[in-house]
Amino acid sequence: MSHPQPESLVDLHGRSPWSILPPLCLGFFMIMLDTTIVNVAVPKLMEELDADVTAVGWVNSAYLLTFAVLLLVTGRLGDKFGPRPVFVSGLVLFTLASLACGLAGTVELLIIARAVQGVGGALMTPQTMSMITRVFPPMKRGAAMGVWGAVAGVATITGPVLGGLLVPIGWEWIFFVNIPVGIVALVFALRNLPRLPTSDRTFDLVGVGLSVVGMFLFVFGLQEGSTYDWGTIRGPITVWGVMAAGVALLVAFGFWQRHLGDDALMPLRLFHYRNFTLSNVAGWSVTFAMTGIFFPFTIFLQVALGMTPLQSALVGLGGSLLSGIVAPFAGRLSDKVPGKWIVATGFGILVLVVWALAELVAPDVAVWKLVLTMCFFGIGTGCLFSPLANLATSGLDHRNAGAGAGAFNTNRQIGGVIGSAAVVALFTSRLGIEIPAEAATAAQSLPEAARTPFLEAFSHIDPSALAGGGAEAFPKPDGVPDDVWAQVQTAAADAIHAGLSTAVGQTLLLTVGVLALGLVSALVMSSVRPHHHGAPDPTAVATTTAGH
Repeated sequence: MSHPQPESLVDLHGRSPWSILPPLCLGFFMIMLDTTIVNVAVPKLMEELDADVTAVGWVNSAYLLTFAVLLLVTGRLGDKFGPRPVFVSGLVLFTLASLACGLAGTVELLIIARAVQGVGGALMTPQTMSMITRVFPPMKRGAAMGVWGAVAGVATITGPVLGGLLVPIGWEWIFFVNIPVGIVALVFALRNLPRLPTSDRTFDLVGVGLSVVGMFLFVFGLQEGSTYDWGTIRGPITVWGVMAAGVALLVAFGFWQRHLGDDALMPLRLFHYRNFTLSNVAGWSVTFAMTGIFFPFTIFLQVALGMTPLQSALVGLGGSLLSGIVAPFAGRLSDKVPGKWIVATGFGILVLVVWALAELVAPDVAVWKLVLTMCFFGIGTGCLFSPLANLATSGLDHRNAGAGAGAFNTNRQIGGVIGSAAVVALFTSRLGIEIPAEAATAAQSLPEAARTPFLEAFSHIDPSALAGGGAEAFPKPDGVPDDVWAQVQTAAADAIHAGLSTAVGQTLLLTVGVLALGLVSALVMSSVRPHHHGAPDPTAVATTTAGH
């Protein structure tokens, strides 16, 4: 006999559960926006703050590090103190930090403000998923996650586009834009977010220390490895030593969590639920892939095709809009059919799309082909975010909803960090091979007297430096007459653009492999029917774990 589903799992004093979405989605939108909006402002920041590439790189790294290492902790904070106060605290902190970012007069102050912004983002993110899981009944949860996923899809491209519009006015405005959004979100949060039951247990301070320090060391090693050529940082401290120390602490964290059982920061029995574990693998894969696609692809658009930052962002605009349209439908569909099939469809589309991009990238490619391909990319991502979040959290009880959301978001974020490090390492190594090879080919078109100086000049240039510009980054070789210099510049530009395009295509193939891992993870998930999703139960991790 079927039982009617409640309008909400908690008392909202007559309001619809949909009333909680505006503040949650506005807060999440700001978080996603600030992961991408800074990229287009890098040259302007270097110029106006008198900073080098490494310093400006930390403007993003500081945000990424604090955001990634704190997600697990902040998820558990929501379980202990309630999602509402933790979300509101994060929202206030994020908004104030955005103001501080815009007012920063030096790159050092900007880095500190961005780190604080990351703390605010980490406080908010797990609470968005946790509150949706706990407020919406199972049969409406997928549709709510669909709206949440649409925000992710739209924000991925809004950042670069909005950044391209605001940077000419002043780089400060890429941060000031958060302030009115944060104020509106705060009004909605104080008015609409309910106070939910909390779990009265001892907070795992040892687990906090092990996880935060361990993840910081590991992420720092990945982020900064290339800065130190994967060698010595200072004295006896090496990049690999830092990463090994991080891994050792994370292993110790795992053993400590096993010892604490249900009182752990991340109860390991969360991973007894098959779909939770596989959703984490799939979430890691898709975030790795997002990094693996956009980093080399954006360089290709701006360098090989000569686009402005705004023009390069517009290439993906159609895909982002389609992602925002598809995501709610995918979320709603996951209430009617097993979510694994929607996720598998999304991964299947992305495997084909990224493979097609790898084949298309060339200096003479028609831009409309890239725009069309990115439209299909948007459809694929639209099928992923909402059903994956639903699959990861729908089987968790109220005591572990925050911990589960924290673990899922942590794995997603770490996927982006590893993706960034792996893609940069592969991309730069392929540049070092492909650009000289193309230079050797281009040299054949030059007068014989210019060939040797041309090739010698290429042999003394770091190919990764050429990825930031065209022929103007190529110095005039000694002994080349002025009347031959224009021909040499053309040959240099051809070599740089062709070598860069080949390196980008090869790097994208790594992303294809990671997306294939996500596809396999989705296919081996359990086909749990949507109406079997257990409502949060204070005595069980999930009502659907038996047999999985």
